Amino acid sequence: MKDTTDIRDNSVKRRQRRNSILLITAIAVIAVIMLIAYSIHMSGVGQPELQITVGGKLYGTYDLDKDQTIQIGHTNTCEIRDGKVYMTEADCPDQICVKSAPISAGGGSIVCMPNRVVLSIIHADSSENVPDTVAG
Repeated sequence: MKDTTDIRDNSVKRRQRRNSILLITAIAVIAVIMLIAYSIHMSGVGQPELQITVGGKLYGTYDLDKDQTIQIGHTNTCEIRDGKVYMTEADCPDQICVKSAPISAGGGSIVCMPNRVVLSIIHADSSENVPDTVAG
C-alpha cells in the first residue's frame, strides 16, 4: 500500500513541477514579446521636444538637445539645459512654476497658471490631426 502512495505522490510532484516550469516559460515568453512590441512601438516615436503654449496658443517648439534660454513674452523665462527644461523666471506672485521640478524627455509639464504659460514635452511626430485616446 505504501508503494502506490509513494508512486502517486511522486507522480503528482512531477506534474506540479512540469506545470510550474510551463507557467514560468509562458510568462517569460509573454514578457519578451511585450518588450519587443514596446521597442518597435517606441522606434516609431519621434524625438522629444519642448512645446510652449501661451493662452492655449502655440508659442514655439524647441529641441531638447540644444541648451538655450527662452524668453516667453514679457512674463516668463525657461531654460533648456542638459536635456532638462526649467522655468527660471516668472512675474507671477506664487512662483510655483519656478519651484517645479524640471521636465525631460520622459515627459511632464510645467504650468504658470497666472500667465497661462504651459511647458510640455511632446514627440516630434505628434500632430494635432491625430485623435487622442480619450476623445477618439
